[in-house]
This record gives sequence, C-alpha cells and structure tokens, in this order.
Amino acid sequence: MKYITRTVWILSVVSLLTDTASEMLYPIMPVYLKTIGVSILLIGLFEGIAEATAGLSKGYFGKLSDTSGRRVPFVQIGYAFSAISKPMMAVFIYPLWVFFARTIDRFGKGIRTGARDAILSDEATPQTKGKVFGFHRSMDTVGAVMGPLLALIYLYYNPGDYKTLFYIAFVPGLFAVFVSFFLMEKNKVTGEPKTPVSFFSFLHYWKESPIAYKKLAAGLLVFTLFNSSDVFLLLKAKEAGLNDTAVIVVYIFYNLIYALFAFPVGIVADSIGLKTIFVTGLVLFAVVYFGMAINTNIYVFFGLFFLYGIYAAATEGISKAWISNIINKKDTATAIGTYSGFQSICTMLASSLAGLIWFQFGAAATFTVTGIVTVIIIVYFIWNVKQPATKAGIL
Repeated sequence: MKYITRTVWILSVVSLLTDTASEMLYPIMPVYLKTIGVSILLIGLFEGIAEATAGLSKGYFGKLSDTSGRRVPFVQIGYAFSAISKPMMAVFIYPLWVFFARTIDRFGKGIRTGARDAILSDEATPQTKGKVFGFHRSMDTVGAVMGPLLALIYLYYNPGDYKTLFYIAFVPGLFAVFVSFFLMEKNKVTGEPKTPVSFFSFLHYWKESPIAYKKLAAGLLVFTLFNSSDVFLLLKAKEAGLNDTAVIVVYIFYNLIYALFAFPVGIVADSIGLKTIFVTGLVLFAVVYFGMAINTNIYVFFGLFFLYGIYAAATEGISKAWISNIINKKDTATAIGTYSGFQSICTMLASSLAGLIWFQFGAAATFTVTGIVTVIIIVYFIWNVKQPATKAGIL
C-alpha cells in the first residue's frame, strides 16, 4: 500500500484516537448534562450553536490555511482544542461553562478540517483519492467503534459515574495531539496574505469556484438538508422495541461496518469512478430510509444498519475525494472547508426539520420524505454532475 504514506498514517491514527475520545462520550453526553441540571431545551440550543460555530469556522480556517500556505499548525491546534475540552466538561458544572467547553471541542474541528483534508489530498493522486480518503475514514471510524465499547465496559462496572469518563476520554485525545507533532509541513510557505482574511471571506469562493464544484456541492448540500442525525435512526429502533443496550450495540455495529468497508470501497471507487460509488451509496441510503419507515422487526434493523454502514463508507470520504479532484490544488482547504461549513449548517437544519415532521406526522413520514428526496437527488447526480476525471466510470 505505497499510496498510504507516512503522513496519511499519522493523520489516520490521530483521527482514530480523537474519535475514540469523542465517541466515548457521545452516548452518555445527554444523560450527563441532564444530571447536572441542563434542560433538554438548553442541550438542543448548546448543540445547535456549537455545530454552527464549527461549521462557519471550517470555511474560515480552510481559507486561512490556503492563503498562509500552512497546514500542520491548523491540524495540531484543532486536535489540541478537542482534547482539552474533554476534562473541561467534567470540571465545569454551570451550563454556560459546559457550553463554552463543548464549543471549544467543535471549534477545534472547525480549525483542523480543511487543512487536514488538504494534506490528505496532497498525499494522493487523482487515481488514489478514493483509497486515501477511504483509509482515513476507515481508521477514523474504528475510533467510533472503540469509544462506545470502552464507555459500555466502564459504565457496566461503574454505573452512573459519567464524570470520570470525561477524564478517561482526555487520554486518547492527548495521545492524538502527541502523534500530530510527527507531521511535517511539506509545502513551502507562500507568505502571509496581503489583506487580512475575514471570518466570512471564504464565502467569496462560492462565486469564484468552478461550475463543477457548484453543481457537486449543491447536490451534496440538498442531500444533507434532508439527512438528519443518526439519533433519529436509533430512536426508531428504540421505538420498535430495542432496549438501551441493544440500541448502543446497533450503533457500534453500524460504525464497525463503516470502518470495515470504507477502505475497500475507496479502492473500488478509484477503479470504477467516484461518482458511481457515491450514487450507489445514495441508493443504499434510500433503501434504508424506506425500510425504516415500514419496518418493525428487530432483526431487520441490523440488516438496515448494515446497509447504512456501507452507505456511509460509499459517501463520506468519497465526497471529499471528489471535491479535491475538481478544484484547483491551491484552493483545496478553502473548497473542502466551505463545503464542510455549509454542511454543518444543513445538518443542524436537517435534524430540526426531521424532528418537526416526526412530531407532526410520525416517524414513518420522516423516513419516507427523506427517502423520496434522496431518489430525486440520485436523478440529479446521474444527469447533472459529471464523473471526476480519474479512471473510467460507469455513470
């Protein structure tokens, strides 16, 4: 695997460790916040603002990385912010301070995302983008398997001891920061920009970007607008009769499938085309959501989450590989950061929309609407978005 370079390995290990820390807390975060007196309304408000902060900062720091010609410092600082937020959330007991710590975690993600993905892009050729991004997503998602498992094991022996988990999560986060210092800046620094980069300056990129980028990003963002949080899938499984442990197990199962398939799917994508694999992923997504709308069988849920894991492997890393293949290399961090920023905002809106439909019309309507919209988006991609210029593609 000569295309998986030392730098790709380092970034992948860093992502694995960071995701282990974050996903260790994901299942217990709402419960912990409630135990210290944070209301459901405040939890939703905190998460919304934190995600919006991360989203907007992705575009800004992506642009800053491109204009400064530096990547590594953004990666190191971003992962450091996420690491230090873990013990902060355990130490602080007032809602406003907990919100501050949570925002620091998301802000760290905003700082590093564009620069990190630009490094991955620079380490690949147009013919190996699927492999490189797929390998990174696979390693990242291994952390999403390890984190909840560690949390389950700890809480089994120490039920209700949520605060200690935040301190434990700091350990892999700290190791991630340490490993990130093995990264080396490969690109020559072009010098600081002549004019300051404003927080919203990345928005100008949309006007200047290639038409291929606009078409691709538009399709991706409309899809994101209807692709609500995975929490809704887990709620449907819970509603159908799975107990709390089974819900966490099915979430781990989904991440395990995602981790196992991301790299092989990336290899196939480089052979038959990134668009072909991405559209296939959307087809699987539609099948899962239509299935969720009508299914009540507990065992079928595992089959649907299996398909959902393959969908994630076929879309998340592939979409960034696709973007990096159709834009100017000097704008990589800006392009990915701009897309990721808008994606964060759309994700926040998607969950609000899904919650509203669920409340008004029920779970089946939520999943059916998303499934129908996905079919329309599949047609859009087939007819309006070209296969990126790598190897032969089918669509």
